[in-house]
Amino acid sequence: MNTTERDLRLEMLNSLLTTPHRKLEQVAEVHKLIVELDPLFYGHLAVWYQRNGDVRDHKEVFIANLLTSNITEHRDAGFMMLQEFPPYQVARVVDFMKQQQNKLPRSARTAVRRYLKARESNPALFDRAALRGRKAMKHLYASLHIKPNERANAILFRDTPPEGSLAHVLKQLAKAETPAEQAQLIVEFNIPYTIAIGAIKQLTPVVLVALINSMTPQEVINNLKSLQAKGAMDQPQVKQLIDAKLEQASKNGRVAAFKAQIAADGADLDADTVAKLEKVTNEQVKRRGAIARSTALLVDKSGSMENAIAVGKQLAALISGITQAQLYVYAFDTMPYAITAKGKELTDWERAFQHIRAGGSTSIGCALEAMRKKKQVVDQIILVTDEGENATPYFSEVYKTYCREFAVIPNVVIVRVGTHYNWLETQLKQQQAPVETFTFAGDYYSLPNLIPLLTRPSRLDLLMEIMDLPLPVRDDK
Repeated sequence: MNTTERDLRLEMLNSLLTTPHRKLEQVAEVHKLIVELDPLFYGHLAVWYQRNGDVRDHKEVFIANLLTSNITEHRDAGFMMLQEFPPYQVARVVDFMKQQQNKLPRSARTAVRRYLKARESNPALFDRAALRGRKAMKHLYASLHIKPNERANAILFRDTPPEGSLAHVLKQLAKAETPAEQAQLIVEFNIPYTIAIGAIKQLTPVVLVALINSMTPQEVINNLKSLQAKGAMDQPQVKQLIDAKLEQASKNGRVAAFKAQIAADGADLDADTVAKLEKVTNEQVKRRGAIARSTALLVDKSGSMENAIAVGKQLAALISGITQAQLYVYAFDTMPYAITAKGKELTDWERAFQHIRAGGSTSIGCALEAMRKKKQVVDQIILVTDEGENATPYFSEVYKTYCREFAVIPNVVIVRVGTHYNWLETQLKQQQAPVETFTFAGDYYSLPNLIPLLTRPSRLDLLMEIMDLPLPVRDDK
């Protein structure tokens, strides 16, 4: 594997730690580079990320690149993977192909046509898609000049939905005069929360109970702030239902790993609810695998490194919940601060880090030197830092001594934060140390993407796992 290929693969994995928030062009360039220079790897990575990734923007760019690829196997895989998306993501993939790639191949049009016709042939599936993604569905039909069938046309374009359709039920919901009637319609037809609240002027406890009963655990988490604003947390019966959904979420493999934590941070919730959300996050992270290697997490607390401390707390909670081997955590400026938590929850690590303040010069090596003197031997080291180092002992020098003294060669994972340098990475590469660098762009949703690297024995194992995944094959050829 030559240097260019190695750096591109690393850059691709690094880019998965960014969340562009629907600005797909921010990640498009690195996707474009690797699909051109290593298309074989890119195709398998797309399949792997569809199964294991958290960031929707990356999934959309993967599909767009597969559908516009010159490789038949790519186009076929993209064709099949597109069928799994909700309408709004299909629309975003189409727009990305048109606007960023200036092309929409015939096979991509065929994929969208199949997507729409499959839903038309299943009224229940169509109604659900049209209810949640009405604007996106209309956009797909209109922009690709796909003629809807009579029922789809009546629902989406003529606004005369047939009796029994969900769109017709929604009109009835808007006209319902009593909470009991509203609740009955919501329960009977499983009307989504975000749709129902637009049709109902006043949310009574009876209606809230009906809505929460029909919500998935993920929907409850996504709408906690809204539910709280509408008084749901103040109603004991309603709050009990929400708690039950959060309990389900911790056992449900389909819940996004850090969305629960973001929900906890974004709303002023009681301590019990926050604890339940943290449990959801911890359980989802555990599903990603276990870290079997002894690990050191070294967090930069030198001047203006507040961001590193915040990321360090999140990573400590993330890692400690799935580590089966020894975990050592240190903060550092020009001296090391050993940090221990009384538990594995984020609140435990918040307390453990509570007196750590950013300030001082930087010796990244001082924490590893403390570990060397205490004979704390690890197989991997995670550094949260901007890589700026202006005081001895320097990390690269201590690392050489540490490796020689304990006959180990720990993998080094640098999580870059803030305005960063590449000084430390360069020093380690010059001495041929195994080093990976990820740039943290300020979004905690993306931190779980580090887990695959930490749970595999080596980066090569992760790459082999990716390459072993077969590409989906079109079933209509």
